[in-house]
Amino acid sequence: MSDSDPAVIELYKIAVEMADRVSSRRAVANAFFLSIQTTLISVSALSLLNVQRAWPMSLVLAVVGVALSATWWFQLRSYRDLNRAKFTVINEIELRLPVQPFTSEWKSLVQTRTNSWWRRYADLGASERFIPGVFAVLHLLTFAGRFTT
Repeated sequence: MSDSDPAVIELYKIAVEMADRVSSRRAVANAFFLSIQTTLISVSALSLLNVQRAWPMSLVLAVVGVALSATWWFQLRSYRDLNRAKFTVINEIELRLPVQPFTSEWKSLVQTRTNSWWRRYADLGASERFIPGVFAVLHLLTFAGRFTT
């Protein structure tokens, strides 16, 4: 196949579309988990106002919240790994094309990195995977709050 082979261009289009679909599915999953976690934290926090509620219910809410946080984190890691593989394929296909937009974009991001941690490129996935941990801590703190009221 040559650089101008329509089959290569068609495969490239499909690979890019599939990578975009993975990103879209990840966004939908994030919205789902964020909604569930926010609701669960709200219920847990409101239960602290009712001193008559038994602590086992708070424990159940905390366990469910932490389990959902772990599930969310593992799912994000899976999406990251899947997208990494897809972009490896895209970059390989780009070697057969006259231009390499994704490869060039990544090189540009890497070149702008400095030794300063606050100026380096932080991919969305890094901050995205931090959020489930925040929710896990909130669930544990809310459970602990049951014993301080």
